[in-house]
Amino acid sequence: MNVLFKSTGAPLLLILSAAVALPQSRGQEVGLVLLAKPPTRIEPAEPRSMYSQYIDPVNGLTADALVRYALAHNGELVAARLMIAEARGRLRQAGLKANPMLEASGTRAANTPDNKLMVGAELPLELGGRRGARVVVATAELQMREAEVADFERKLSAETRMKYSDAIATARNLKFTEDLLTLTRDSHRIVKAKVESGKSAPLEQNLLLVELNRIDAMRIGFESRVEVAMLELKKVLGMPPGDPLRLAGEFDTTRQPVTQSDAVRNALATRPDLFAARAAEKLAAAQIEQARTEGKVDASIFAGYERMSSGFDVFGFNGAGARVPVMGVFHNLTFGVRLSLPVRNRNEGNIEAALASAEAARSRREFAELVVRNEVASAYARLERAQTALAVYRDGVRGQAERNLDVIRQTYTLGQKTALDYISEQRRFIEVETGYTEVLKEYFNSFVEMERAAGTPVPSA
Repeated sequence: MNVLFKSTGAPLLLILSAAVALPQSRGQEVGLVLLAKPPTRIEPAEPRSMYSQYIDPVNGLTADALVRYALAHNGELVAARLMIAEARGRLRQAGLKANPMLEASGTRAANTPDNKLMVGAELPLELGGRRGARVVVATAELQMREAEVADFERKLSAETRMKYSDAIATARNLKFTEDLLTLTRDSHRIVKAKVESGKSAPLEQNLLLVELNRIDAMRIGFESRVEVAMLELKKVLGMPPGDPLRLAGEFDTTRQPVTQSDAVRNALATRPDLFAARAAEKLAAAQIEQARTEGKVDASIFAGYERMSSGFDVFGFNGAGARVPVMGVFHNLTFGVRLSLPVRNRNEGNIEAALASAEAARSRREFAELVVRNEVASAYARLERAQTALAVYRDGVRGQAERNLDVIRQTYTLGQKTALDYISEQRRFIEVETGYTEVLKEYFNSFVEMERAAGTPVPSA
């Protein structure tokens, strides 16, 4: 057997040549060549922490501050508020009295000097409470628009808090992976030094290197998720994507809700979407009355003045005996009342349509009240499960998992555990910690959902 070492400036090339006599080969030799190259180790560079770019516990914005910003800058909400201005304009218009009408005309004969001038005016009376009915309809519409905008604000507040929760959760996982990456890198350096001194097998270094790169890939993934979550939050806030934004960070787990019955009572009394449904019901009732009013008798008064100059192509004598053309100027005054008689059209179609609309509004309002009760019950069920899961993780999972990892790390350092034991326990701890983040997020979101269902932020008990 011959062993040849060949160096070409690249990694070491080992050539092993062996001659083996085989019975079937009749003395022929078979050459066996094995090529072996040491594995290429790619160690991730130490990245700077990105967590501080998104989280600032001192100067960062809290969820309440973000809600205030969104209520002031969200473009959809600004447009919705302009609908209130539109409704106010229609209310003002509904209260205005009808304008008088002025009419003027003149007539002149083609072949005689006869002519006539007429001037008239007409004033609609709007009998039967027509103007009052318009005002009631416009008032109900304004109340409905105000309630709709308040409901938009309620939903926007909840959505802002949910986006804040997403950003905080991903940032927390990013911080965890950054810290874990630092610990794993330190462990890898220790093992690397042991391998170089011959106190440890190269396999342990390779195993830790794989784990180090895997955690670094996790860090990159969470970094991307944080960036996307922050952009989604800015979109809801109405903030340009290039503006700096830092959050206060962490979830508040100390808040306690009021009882479910109090929340239901509060929701039925204050939820803006219920106000909107009730305002829509009032609007439909007002439209019925307006349709009936429009089917009643209406009237307008008018008055006019007429000046007529007329004569004949002959001459006569006046009282003084002088010869003059036969011509006279006549002044006439006219006045009267013009009635609109609902004989053939009593607005029956519009009345029928308004009655159907009122029935639909009543059904929507009743269903909305039922939906509110179900949403509150669902939110409290979700919150109860989230509280239970949070207590289990906080008291019986997370602390124990961290202690287990410390013990395995120490025993591994002392040589009593293998690298695979240490890596397996570390991966279990990663699952526990990211799972705890999801539980914190679920608890926060369930509280937000409860506040959204109750209509207003529920005070602490």
